[in-house]
Amino acid sequence: MNKKVAFYTLGCKLNYSETSAIGRLFNKAGFDTVDFIDKPDVFVINTCSVTDNADKKCRRVVKEALKISPGAYITIVGCYAQLKPQEIAEIPGVDMVLGAAEKFQIVEHITDLTKRPKALVYNQPISEANEFIPSYSFGGDRTRTFLKVQDGCDYSCTFCTIPLARGSSRSDTIASVIAQAKEIAATGVKEIVLTGVNLGDFGIRNGQRYDKFFDLVKALDEVDGIDRIRISSIEPNLLTDEIIEFVATSKIFVPHFHIPLQSGSNKILSLMRRRYKRELYADRVAKIKQLMPDCCIGVDVIVGFPDETREDFVDTYNFLNDLDIAYLHVFTYSERENTLAADMPNPVPGSTRADRSKMLHILSEKKRRAFYERQLGNYGMVLFERDIKDGYMHGFTRNYVKVKAKYDPLLVNELKAVQLTAISPDGDVEITECQEILTH
Repeated sequence: MNKKVAFYTLGCKLNYSETSAIGRLFNKAGFDTVDFIDKPDVFVINTCSVTDNADKKCRRVVKEALKISPGAYITIVGCYAQLKPQEIAEIPGVDMVLGAAEKFQIVEHITDLTKRPKALVYNQPISEANEFIPSYSFGGDRTRTFLKVQDGCDYSCTFCTIPLARGSSRSDTIASVIAQAKEIAATGVKEIVLTGVNLGDFGIRNGQRYDKFFDLVKALDEVDGIDRIRISSIEPNLLTDEIIEFVATSKIFVPHFHIPLQSGSNKILSLMRRRYKRELYADRVAKIKQLMPDCCIGVDVIVGFPDETREDFVDTYNFLNDLDIAYLHVFTYSERENTLAADMPNPVPGSTRADRSKMLHILSEKKRRAFYERQLGNYGMVLFERDIKDGYMHGFTRNYVKVKAKYDPLLVNELKAVQLTAISPDGDVEITECQEILTH
């Protein structure tokens, strides 16, 4: 009887793609992948380091794993495992910790499932993590997959630990990405989400630039069998006019951009060592909306960065309020060890950070509602997922409007022509089925 392995992923889409790749390694080695609650022989926990509670989350997952299967072998991988391997090794029940350069050799490292009093740690300096490992993940219903095309980052933002956890920027080849996209298309998946640490920096291998992200976009646009490709997140200074113009005319790339801003104050952007000013960001949004008026634009923003005065925050709030965007991802700044920002003067009090975060969350809901209201009456195609709640299922339009419909098993992973008709009390968009969409 085969040994069983279960996975738990914390963090970003990139982590999910890598967890799936690690899962396939286990399957090739003869393990059966099971759910977390199915008493596996091995737990693999893929961690994140973006927020300040990585330690607490990791400990909680380990604790739950031991309740489910007390004798299971527990391995921790991911960004947190690279940054704090010895700290993780002290968590009761952890048997192995693998750094960034070792996580894809996990099967070779797990040769004996005997639990030991002290965890094994394999963690080379991050400079050793210089190889690009392709990976992609399926969602639970295989409606979409997250395709990793780039890893690492050469930027030096003062708040960020990602270069310390993932190393320098490196990418797959265009030929390899195209081959994986065709492989994904053959499984029946209808949407690919391109992921990376700094996606727009695609094209670097062994420290040298060979391609541009735009080259990859053009190549992927020719792949048959995929209905949609979504760009997960791209820095504003790397989102060029040629990319925006190409997406505007593409039948595969969808009108949805997620563009990190982090602050609407040029003073704070400078302290963060971001590579643009807010004027460039506003220009990118204006360019998108000029060519794609119904495009969905999402924004990352950090509140409570050191020396962020009330005036700086008001600048950010007003800047975001005036932008034609659809939603915000709000992050409350937290001090991260080994970052320049952690030692900066004039830290913002925790209560003030929380208040500012709440204000931007409210603004995000206002922006999302306004964006949805402008879409009412429009016709579009919805890709439905196996996301069932209270008898309803959900899906997304090309421009990322979340819609709801009464559950129908025949709709799962299907594209359905609809008209957006109303916003429900829970904030989702209700629809009317419309088979004659092409006549409108």
